[in-house]
Amino acid sequence: MKLVVDSMLGKLAKWLRVMGHDTHYQSFYGPGDIELLMKGRSYFLTRNRTRSGHYHHVVLLHSNKVEKQLAELKKNLPIQSPRSNWFTRCLICNTLLEEKKKEEVQENVPEYVFYHNITTIKACHECGRYYWPGSHRSRMLVKLKEWGFGF
Repeated sequence: MKLVVDSMLGKLAKWLRVMGHDTHYQSFYGPGDIELLMKGRSYFLTRNRTRSGHYHHVVLLHSNKVEKQLAELKKNLPIQSPRSNWFTRCLICNTLLEEKKKEEVQENVPEYVFYHNITTIKACHECGRYYWPGSHRSRMLVKLKEWGFGF
């Protein structure tokens, strides 16, 4: 499922990417941007009533909190994704993460990370960020479980 997320839902966009959803988000949309992005996309997510009336396949969210927004989405869309899809996208660019050669990884992450996570480090070819299963990921997994996803 492909999603376009309104500029007021940045935190939600991040969590949808954590769960592996193809989620387009930007902090500002100019005139006509959303129309162009909706071509080939499945749903537009927004909290803006006015905007919600302009597009097909819109989900109007009412809550301010990410966990409640996810609960609303869960009722309206099939956003449960297999755990194997989690942590496969860059949280910044939305690009699918790639495995890199050991030599490339070693030069770009702290030494302790490299030696403890050699086989699990992935990278974004767009922005150059590296990802590995550290404490931040563990906290995200706890949150997702609290919110009724996975496991």
